[in-house]
Amino acid sequence: MISRLVDAFGWRRIVVLESREFTGRIRMSAAESAPAQIWTVRALLQWTSEYLRKSGVESAAFEARLLMGHALQCTPIEVVTRYDEEPADSARAAFRELIRRRVDGWPVAYLTGTKDFYLLAFEVNPAVLIPRPDTETLVQTVIDGLKSHSRPTALDLGTGSGCIAISIAHRVKTAGIVATDVSPDALAVAQRNARKHGVESQLRFCQGDLFAAVSDGSKFDWIVSNPPYIAPSEIETLAPDVRDHEPRMALDGGPDGLAYYRRIAADAGRYLEPGGRVAVEIGYQQEEAVRGIFATAGWSASAAIRDMAGRPRVVVAKLA
Repeated sequence: MISRLVDAFGWRRIVVLESREFTGRIRMSAAESAPAQIWTVRALLQWTSEYLRKSGVESAAFEARLLMGHALQCTPIEVVTRYDEEPADSARAAFRELIRRRVDGWPVAYLTGTKDFYLLAFEVNPAVLIPRPDTETLVQTVIDGLKSHSRPTALDLGTGSGCIAISIAHRVKTAGIVATDVSPDALAVAQRNARKHGVESQLRFCQGDLFAAVSDGSKFDWIVSNPPYIAPSEIETLAPDVRDHEPRMALDGGPDGLAYYRRIAADAGRYLEPGGRVAVEIGYQQEEAVRGIFATAGWSASAAIRDMAGRPRVVVAKLA
């Protein structure tokens, strides 16, 4: 006869089992007589972690726990306290769909709809770039620079999810920040994040391409940006979850990856208070090129500030 042996989600194999008559009785196979698998949270996580690992997901156990938390509508920490629980069919179905999409290449942050950054949780979706820990170096640099001002002002160019501007506003309560983005969908995400973290009164969101969104005559103590800085030829070498799902406009930095730095260096001086600074995130191999772009445009750019991995990550420039 034919019997189905199913895994955690009922996904896998059909096994043919033979019935044999022996001394007038049917000898049942071990697979049929064995007790059914009880799919607790722990068992589901163990099976799914191995499945993700075999599918090429590097942080398989961590991501399985994140997705389980999303399916159970609890935090990843709370998942641990529910190891012996048998999830309801609806939660199992939700978890199954999340795992299917993750194996298909979707970033886990888009599946859960959230990403932690600088101790805050940000809403993210395919309209915005997923915040990276490297960018926290840029945020900290600007926060440190704003401390010397009683009522500091900052301009965030290409705000995306708003993670930079909102993190700064959350830490510097006296700061007033203008955040721009060419994408109205990205600005909608950033506005929701600002409301979520209670800093909407400190922020003004403007749609437009870099400085085109800023009123003439506006002046800021700091201009900050994590611009697109990847060359098109390099985009094709990125991990599939980045290359195929994150917004191309937030990645593509022009033919050599440096187009936005040239534009910022050319125009930023008109929007800075005397003694103001520009801080930009860079690719870790771009320090010399970016510093050269600012120097050519009349700026003085110090050696790049390094991220937690020790790689050049932030260039700060002031008018020479």
